[in-house]
Amino acid sequence: MVERDENAAEPRHGDDLAGAFGGNVRRRREEAGLTLEQLSTRSSVSRAMLSKVERGEKSPTIGVASRIAHALDASLSDLIGAPAAAVSGVAVAMRRNDRPVFRDPETGFERHIVSAAPGAGRAEMVVHHLPAQVSTGLLPAYPPGTEKQLVVLEGTLTVAIGGINETLDTGDSLFFQADADHGFANRTNTPCEYLMVISRRT
Repeated sequence: MVERDENAAEPRHGDDLAGAFGGNVRRRREEAGLTLEQLSTRSSVSRAMLSKVERGEKSPTIGVASRIAHALDASLSDLIGAPAAAVSGVAVAMRRNDRPVFRDPETGFERHIVSAAPGAGRAEMVVHHLPAQVSTGLLPAYPPGTEKQLVVLEGTLTVAIGGINETLDTGDSLFFQADADHGFANRTNTPCEYLMVISRRT
């Protein structure tokens, strides 16, 4: 599970992350030559919300953030501000306190990037924390060829994919093709944490 050391500095989140996310959204939008109106149409996120996100005035929910990322043909980690993927030498380490964390301001859902060099290979590792009785809602489909594997570290997780609901307990694992809308829910009264590996075509 995600360690929560009270004496350690907190991973980056909150206002700092909102600012970084918004700046990355604006940069990617401008690089793509899109107006706010065009991105709004592509993402089904209102122009007003997009404007607030880009200015760092609003932290998006996981659903809104995912729709923006997909509309920009970017990964959520790219927009959160994952560490550079460049690998020099034999190994790359990322310290816990440098771990980028996305936190849904409405539900408390957390997405921890734990890949030391995301983007350096086909796979990315993230740890998700779902508080009791919290759901991500349905998240948009990934491009064809994207695969997800996960293992539940603590608690009970229900995964919705392709009209099927699969309930997993601590230690259970799941593989699925992520090219369909899918979502994750904790329907219990205790927190749930799971490690996910996302594999994309290069």
